[in-house]
Amino acid sequence: MANLLIVYASDYGSTKKAAEAVAAGVATVNGCTATIREAEKATLDDLSAADGLILGSPTHMGSMDWRVKKFIDTVTAAAWMKGIFIGRAGGVFMTGGGYGGSGGGCELTMLAMLNDLAELGALIVPLPNSTPGYAKAGLQWGPYGRSHAEDGKPIGLSDDKLEVFRHHGANIARAAALLKGARIFQTQGG
Repeated sequence: MANLLIVYASDYGSTKKAAEAVAAGVATVNGCTATIREAEKATLDDLSAADGLILGSPTHMGSMDWRVKKFIDTVTAAAWMKGIFIGRAGGVFMTGGGYGGSGGGCELTMLAMLNDLAELGALIVPLPNSTPGYAKAGLQWGPYGRSHAEDGKPIGLSDDKLEVFRHHGANIARAAALLKGARIFQTQGG
């Protein structure tokens, strides 16, 4: 039905774990599949074949990981030039440490990644506040998870926080399937 590309970078394994939870959510939607790629290994062919793109990053100094930015600057820039992602689904997630609920800059990180999805012409799928787990790990832009203690030591993501990541993956998969159906209908002269 729809294939979702999940592109992420991870330092200590928490963002990878979040990406796997998002993929598990995608798999709950009948006929939808997820392809998970580390940012440095994702290609234009991966993106071209996807019906949706979900970007995930740890927050670094109030912004996204450099590997995700490199993916945006190289792979998605080429897709933008060709207009190949217009009308497809997009969403984001992030992890972080530092001070605050998930570390300083979590919202800025999500907004920066969402900006790229908007540049591509993607239809952005937000995270409704009625999503299970939202109160523990959600913002309107997408799920986030605190992955480090206040002293900076990695603690990983707890299962109760991963719940919202799974639901976010399912939400984006449903949107991608609907959008793919609309694109097929349009190309058949409907």
